[in-house]
Amino acid sequence: MLEIKDISEDYIPLRDIVFQKLREAIVTGQLKPGERLMEIKLANMMGVSRTPVREAIRKLQTEGLVIMNARRGAVVAPINARNMREYLEIRKALESLAGELASAKADDEAIDRLRFINNVMRQAVVNNDISTITEQDVEFHEKITEIADNTHLRAMLDQIKEHLYRYRLEFIKELDDRSVLVEEHDRIIAAIAEGDAKGAGREIEKHIEHQEIYVLNSLEQSL
Repeated sequence: MLEIKDISEDYIPLRDIVFQKLREAIVTGQLKPGERLMEIKLANMMGVSRTPVREAIRKLQTEGLVIMNARRGAVVAPINARNMREYLEIRKALESLAGELASAKADDEAIDRLRFINNVMRQAVVNNDISTITEQDVEFHEKITEIADNTHLRAMLDQIKEHLYRYRLEFIKELDDRSVLVEEHDRIIAAIAEGDAKGAGREIEKHIEHQEIYVLNSLEQSL
């Protein structure tokens, strides 16, 4: 829910708390693509005045998560095929590099952690738990970036991760056989464990291309 609790304990400006809450609601799908953002309604839901809501909406607009519609005002940015393709192109280039770097730096503990994350995801697939599948998919790829140990690479991925989460969530929700994701992760882990830099990069590229093709097809069918 969008209700804000224990504001005094956060020691964060109210406008930033409101911004974080609204951004989280957008990227997790609680606020749907195309949904109108009415300041009074949101302010009442969150127990704040309209001012921090208005400021948060402006900031979300600069991030591309909110757009201004001439007739409806502020609305959640739709899932856009061109934007998705561009973000995934960036992700593919950066994460394949992360996979290559990780294959040279991963120790047994790091490999065990990747396997553990993927096994949690495997069980979530059995349970049809979309939220956990998505969270573990994020954690899996972020762990590879962590193993790669390149500060600037990680910073570049952080810049687009909110947008990537939206597309990742839509992809996982619509995917018919989610066990494919776990199997692709298994192949990525195997390549990293073997120290196969090129193989790890290729497996990550194929993994992300699979997502791109599936989501683009889904978007085309919905038009």
